Amino acid sequence: MSIRGLKKKQPKTFKVKIITVDAEMEFSCEMKWKGKDLFDLVCRALGLRETWFFGLQYTIKGMCTWLKMDKKVLDQEIPKEDPISFHFLAKFYPEKVEEELLQEITQHLFFLQVKKQILDEEIYCSPEATVLLASYAVQAKYGDYDPNFHEPGFLAHDELLPKRVLRQYQLTAEMWEEKITAWYAEHRGIARDEAEMNYLKIAQDLEMYGVNYFPIAQNKNHTDLLLGVDAKGIHIYSINNRFSPNKSFEWSAIRNISYSEKELTIKPLDKKAEVFKFFSSQLKVNKLILQLCIGNHDLFMRRRKVDSIEIQQMKAQAREEKARKKMENQRLAREKQLREEAERAKEELERRLFQLEDEARQANEALLRSQEAAELLAEKAQIAEEEAKLLAQNAAEAEQERQRLEITALKTKEEKRLMEQKMREAELIAVKLVKESDRRAKEAEHLKQDLHEAREAERKAKQKLLDITRLNCPHMAKYPQYSPTDTRDVNFDKGSIKLDLKDIDLKRLSFEIERERLDYLEKSRKFEDRLKELKSEIHALKLEEKQSGLY
Repeated sequence: MSIRGLKKKQPKTFKVKIITVDAEMEFSCEMKWKGKDLFDLVCRALGLRETWFFGLQYTIKGMCTWLKMDKKVLDQEIPKEDPISFHFLAKFYPEKVEEELLQEITQHLFFLQVKKQILDEEIYCSPEATVLLASYAVQAKYGDYDPNFHEPGFLAHDELLPKRVLRQYQLTAEMWEEKITAWYAEHRGIARDEAEMNYLKIAQDLEMYGVNYFPIAQNKNHTDLLLGVDAKGIHIYSINNRFSPNKSFEWSAIRNISYSEKELTIKPLDKKAEVFKFFSSQLKVNKLILQLCIGNHDLFMRRRKVDSIEIQQMKAQAREEKARKKMENQRLAREKQLREEAERAKEELERRLFQLEDEARQANEALLRSQEAAELLAEKAQIAEEEAKLLAQNAAEAEQERQRLEITALKTKEEKRLMEQKMREAELIAVKLVKESDRRAKEAEHLKQDLHEAREAERKAKQKLLDITRLNCPHMAKYPQYSPTDTRDVNFDKGSIKLDLKDIDLKRLSFEIERERLDYLEKSRKFEDRLKELKSEIHALKLEEKQSGLY
């Protein structure tokens, strides 16, 4: 067979692009493929076995529609584009995520889709719950919180909270991150799949979780109600209230659902109950509502039946996988704990090593300081020894000086005593001299008085002699040759001798007085000199006493 023949037999294909919540894939599809063929190809590529929850969604003329599994892909009203885009999304939601979601990939796809719906505000969530859900999302993405690795600002590029919540509270990004991190730190030890499951367990309790809303009217002119389809049944809401339904029809209480053109009828199981009829805007909406109702009803009935062999196998595998993961997580937790303990031990050893190195460094420094101190002490000891010798010498000299001073003090005391005695003697001499001086003065005064009396007597004698001479001279002239002349002359000579002797005595007396006065003056001068010497000696002794007192 030629190559040209092989090429002719190759089937014609078209390209499709499958968009999941976190990835995109492209496939080549045969022209004859039905929707189920493409859907199975995508599920095989994802490794997904719980296919009944999912579908391929596309948008045509502004309306979201699900690809039908039993019709050819190209025969359906799909966008005319190359490649054709389909969104792989969860079409039906479980009642209890923990029991129904068996595969990890199924759980992960639901987690991503529900998270996106909450962030896009398709599902309302309170601010407190959004912070808690954000903390589980962070745990699923980053693992356990590590303050050394997860520094402030590590969530700056992650979208974790709805914009409505951010607008409602005037908090900075740092404040929100702090609140989320506070919860995030509490989830330590939780694996990624556990964190995602905890996220879904909280989300499934939200009023708008898993509900598909459609605008309806009880008549043809007004759209004043909302019809919601979820895993539990059909609910009728007010146009402004998507939380609390005005009326609900559980799947177990519905007998039949049908539509005719734009009219859709819900017949309760109780035949006596009122049949509910409503109108939609388009026939396609009724078809979509019916399609969702059939799928949710089938799953509702399926949950309440005995599981098929496939489901039982999947659950057994899921249990084994969970047990294996649990053991693996426990092993990882133990290894992590051991690693953390080893790291702590290593850090402790490093800290201890650093401490020992620091202590060794300090010890070396202390040793160097000790050596320097020892050298200084040796030098000081040598200096101290020399000072001790010098002090000993000074002490000996001081002792000698003390002995000398004691001897000097004794001498000084003796000299002082002698000096005091001399002073007393000098005072006695001075007193005697004063007395002698007074006596001498009195004697001199008497002698002066006697001299004055003698001189006065001499003067009187001379005067008397002159008077006698004047009286005797005329007789001498009258009797010039009188013989007794010689006798008068003799008598006169005797008087002259007496006068001359008396003059001699007076002169001698004057001389003696003068000599005694000079002797007295000489003695007074000597005594004054002796007194000065005594004063000088006393002053010197006082100075020595002061110096002795200082020592």
